[in-house]
This record gives sequence, structure tokens and C-alpha cells, in this order.
Amino acid sequence: MSSGRHRRRRPSRPGRQPAANRQPPDPPAGTSGRDGFRRFSLGIFGLALAIRLVHVWQLRSAPFFGLAMGDAQSYHTWGLEVAGGDWLGRGTFYQAPLYPYFLGFVYTLFGPNLLAARLCQAVLGAASCALLAVAGRRLFSPAAGIVAGLMLAVYPPALFFDGLIQKTSLGLFLLSLLLALLSRLAAEPGPPRAWVWPGVVLGGLVLTRENALVFAAALLGWLVLSRAAGRRRFAQAGALALGLALVLLPAAVRNRVVGGEFVLTTAQFGPNLYIGNNPDADGTYRPLVVGRGDPRFERRDATQIAEREVGARLTPGQVSRYWAGRSLEYIRSQPGDWLQLTGRKALLTLNASEVADTEDQLSHADWSAPLRLAGYVWHFGLLAPLGVAGLCLTWGRRRQLRPFHLMLAAYAASVVLFAVMGRYRHPLAPMLMLFAAAGVVAAWRMARTGTGWRTPQAARAAAAAAGLLVLCNWPLLSMSEMRAITALNVGTELQAEGRLDQAIEQYRQVLALTPDDALAHSNLGTALAAQGRLDEAVGHYERALALAPGDADAHSNLGNALLAQDRSAEGVASLRRALDIDPSSAEAHAALGIALHDGGALEDAAAHLRRAVDLGAATADLHNRLGIVLGSQDRLDEAAVQFRRALDLAPDHIDAHANLGTALQMQGRLDEAVARFREAMRIAPDHPDLQARLDAALAELAGR
Repeated sequence: MSSGRHRRRRPSRPGRQPAANRQPPDPPAGTSGRDGFRRFSLGIFGLALAIRLVHVWQLRSAPFFGLAMGDAQSYHTWGLEVAGGDWLGRGTFYQAPLYPYFLGFVYTLFGPNLLAARLCQAVLGAASCALLAVAGRRLFSPAAGIVAGLMLAVYPPALFFDGLIQKTSLGLFLLSLLLALLSRLAAEPGPPRAWVWPGVVLGGLVLTRENALVFAAALLGWLVLSRAAGRRRFAQAGALALGLALVLLPAAVRNRVVGGEFVLTTAQFGPNLYIGNNPDADGTYRPLVVGRGDPRFERRDATQIAEREVGARLTPGQVSRYWAGRSLEYIRSQPGDWLQLTGRKALLTLNASEVADTEDQLSHADWSAPLRLAGYVWHFGLLAPLGVAGLCLTWGRRRQLRPFHLMLAAYAASVVLFAVMGRYRHPLAPMLMLFAAAGVVAAWRMARTGTGWRTPQAARAAAAAAGLLVLCNWPLLSMSEMRAITALNVGTELQAEGRLDQAIEQYRQVLALTPDDALAHSNLGTALAAQGRLDEAVGHYERALALAPGDADAHSNLGNALLAQDRSAEGVASLRRALDIDPSSAEAHAALGIALHDGGALEDAAAHLRRAVDLGAATADLHNRLGIVLGSQDRLDEAAVQFRRALDLAPDHIDAHANLGTALQMQGRLDEAVARFREAMRIAPDHPDLQARLDAALAELAGR
């Protein structure tokens, strides 16, 4: 018996072949051939760039335009360090590194200018549209390529992300380039060495977005298991792996040399997995510690919590494994709850709404006409149904399109595995657009010729699109909450810059949209307290804690406000509650130590002040206060050490000079004491107390 794989297929009759599977003949050379399509691609690039430039130009008046919020602040700071010559950095990479290096390159060329970065991203975004058009032409037809490029050119989330200081724009460019390269290999496999370049680009994509590793798994699996290329498939897979290694191994070696641990890309897999898979997760991003989603705190919180639970110092890789273990334990122990959570994440992945994490699309659309107008009609809730319809209509070519099917499915699964956010989902858009464009062109041909409408493929495509159109546009999220996210982060950055009135206005906008936002109440309380409006501040802190009793920062801030109102017992109790929740809060330890010192509890005060210093709150004032406490306990040697540390941090700290002089005088080291008092008087000759201290020291020295 002959093997089934050697059976001949009966050729399809031309009249029966589905319209979406028929490829148009190659156009003749000239304006209608490749040269003509090249002009179309340039036109798409120009249109996309013009739209993005208008978008960025109109955003200039927005209150958030000049602010670097959340991840943007981290990337901006990192980019400045790279531009300043610090190429290796410190420690194991926690965030994907390629985008900060891109920013460093931009800042080297144009200076530390956020506008320059946005303009460069506009060029990248426009190039992505042209590359997607090329991929569509190679996979389907010139018409499909043009439609795909135009879809991306006016796609509102693409405009939005291209205007942010975010890695999403660079990631989309690399993905579009990868699709263009793969589309060529799908049509013309070429020699195995041709697969090196897709591997290089994919490596760059992984260093921009870690979960792009699923693309590598999908492509390598397809190459190894596909029999179409015979033994050449192993050489092709090896070439793809070589391209990946050329990009990823230098990053892994850098992590080993600088961070002391061999980590392929970054050490945030475990925390990210836990954020998306834990008993309190709702499918969207929620930080490990309430109110501390800023990347400046995220890594530190993940490490401190893990080390506290394990009871030992941990490397970044060990921290990641700790959180991954907690995620797996939740999945194992509560499978029903996890499946329900996963179902919600799947629905969020398909939903028309763009889940915001730092800035939301609607707030940007208030300032940008292109974003606002395109958003009325073109969004993921329409793209997903069109893309799935296109998948159905092109299913007859599934052998050739299989790598793209696998990439789409693998990436969608990776989004569902973690927490769902608009920028995490965004790479699905260009892949769906390729199939959506093919479906639109096929439907247009059916309408024009009047044939193909009654085929099973067309029926399946119509049914799938109709069902998804309802499912994807079912309301799951509050758009008011999305807007509130932007206003809250704008307020936080304005407050950090000392612009309290503007920050308070933003917080009040948040509470008008979402009255039960605990973090907005807490932040508003902090801003009001900074203005001396303590009664109002206490009210907002108490409201925040009624909504989120586990917010350690709110307890700490309430304690400080109560102490400022001379409500010492209540303030100390609130600070102790903060430390019960988060024992690693240096700020709470410092505030409690000062309050206890003021209350005369010297031993307890010294313990908390030392803990604050150990946790990183090593300010000159704190060392000086700890020295005062130790001096009050007649621990003069230790006190002198703290005063000297204060002066190392702030050489002109008058109180530290004076207190060190007094400690030296009490130890009988009068010459040193006199020298210290004189140095203090040189800095502050009009200080009312220094002359008396100096005179006393001189008199004691003369009486010897």
C-alpha cells in the first residue's frame, strides 16, 4: 500500500475555487508591478507620517505632554544614562533594554528631548505601515497589502502608542519588519541562511517585549515539524536560532558580568506572571503593593517581599522564581478560580476597549483630532471580527500561512497568560490586519463579481465575524476609570514637581470620575497636607483607608498628618499599622522613630531610626536625628558616627556640626569640639546658639 502522503490531489476546477484563495496573476513590469506598489508603499508611509505628526503637534498643549509618567519616567532616565556613556548599567536587566538604548541614541543625536523621541517614533510608526503593506502584498495581493498598510496608518491605538514615551512603537516596527521578512520566505523559501535575518529581528523584538519569545517557539516548532522543506528545515531552524542568539546572548552575557547571574533577557517574568495570576487578580494590571505600580518601586517591592517571606537575600533570578512559584501554587490550589480569571482575561483580550495602565487613549483623543476621529469607527472591536473573517476566507492556504497562524495564536495566549493591557495586546493588531485586509479584498471581489457568496467558507466567515462583533464590543470596562488613570498619574507627576494646585485639580477630576478611587483620595490628602490643609488631608486619608485598608502608604501619611496636628497617640498608632502591613517602609520607620523620640521613648526610637537608615532612608537629617537619640542615651561614640555620616551627606549641615561638637565636648575631646564649633560658625555666623557653645568649650579648655 502506498503512503497517503503520496496520493495525488484532484485539481480544483477554476470555477469552484473560493475567491479568497485565488491569487491574481503577477502584474506586468512597469507602473502596475513592483515599481507601482513601491510608490503605493511610499504613499502609505507619507500618509501615516503626516497623521502622526499632526497628532503629536496637537498634543503639545495637553497637560501630560511634557511629563514622563510611569514606565516613561524609567525609560527616560535610563535613556539619559545611556546617552551619558553608561552603556552597561547596573544589575540584571529588569525591564526590556532595547527601547532605553533607542532613547539613548535619540538623546545623543538631538539632546534629552521628549519631543524628538516622539518624532522619531512617528517615523518608525509610518515605516511599520509601509512594511505591513509589503507583507500583505507578498502573502495575498497588492490590493491586500495596500489595505493592510492603510488600516495600520489610521489605527487609533497605533497613533496613541507612537506618541508615548513607550517601547510599543519600537516593538511594532520590529514586528512589522519581521512579518515582511517572513512573508518573503513564505513565498520564496530561499537558502537556509535567509532565516538568519528574521532571527536577528526577532531577537531585537524579544529585547523590546519579552513575551515575543513565543514567536520564536512558534516559528522554530513549525520549521522543525514541517516536512515541506525536507531536511532543509533543520538548517532553516538552526539559522533562525543563530540570528536569535546573535542578539540575545550579548544581553545574557552582560547580565552575567554586571548582575552576576545568567538571565537571557530580564528578571521580571515571575512578578509579571503573579500579577496576572493570583487570588486578587482581576485580569488587568494591579501592582504587588497597593498604590506602587511605578517601576521605580515595582522591582524593589518584588525583591523585599520575596526576601521577607524566604528569610534570605535573593538574586533577581531567585526573586523571579519565587513569584512564579506563588503563581503556580495559586493555579494548582484554586483551578476553578484560575479558569474563571483566565476566561475574563480572554474576553479582555478580545474587547474593543484599550486597557490603560499609565495613560489612556481617550484622554489623548481629547487633544488630537486624528485620534478622536479615527476612534469613532476603527478599533479592536472591528479589527478582530474582520481578522477572523479573513482567517476563514484564506483557510484554503493554511499550509503556506501556518507560521502566521501559529504566531497569532501563540501571542494571544501569552497575553491571556499575564495581565491584559492595551500595549500588551497591541502586537496582535498588525497580524490581524494582514488577514482582515485579505478578507476585505476578497469580500470586495465577491461583491463585484457576484460569485463566492454561497460557499461554506463565506458562511463561516460571516458567522464568525457576526459573533465576534457582538462579543468584542460587549462592555466590560468603565471608560471613566480609564480616563481617571491618566488624570491620577498626571497629578502624581505634577505633585512631584511641586505644582500642588494643578495636582489637586487633577486628583479632584479623578474623584469626579471615580469617587471611590482610594489612591486618588490618598494622593489628594498628601497634596493638601503639603499645603498645610491638615483637616482636609486627614479626611481624604481616612476615606482612602476605608476603601483600601491594606494601603501602607495611606496609613503612614495619615500618621504624619495626625502628628502634625499634635494627635501623637493616634499618629503613632497609624504608623505602627503601616509597618504591620509593610515592615520594609523606610519612610514609616523614620516617621515613627522621630515621633517616639519626641515622646521620650528613646530605645524604641533608636531602633526604628536605625531600621530606616538600613532600608535606604539615609538622609543627613535622619542620621542627625539618630545621633541625637543615641547621644541622649549617653552612647556618644555611636552618636558621633551618625553626626559624621550626616556631614558626609551634607557638609554644611549646621545642626550636625553643632551636635558633633557637643558630643566631642562631652567626650573630653575639647580641641576637636572647638574646631567643629568654629567650622559651624563659619557656615552660619549669625546662628544664635553656636557662639554660646563655642564659648563654653573654650572656657572648659582654658580651665584645664
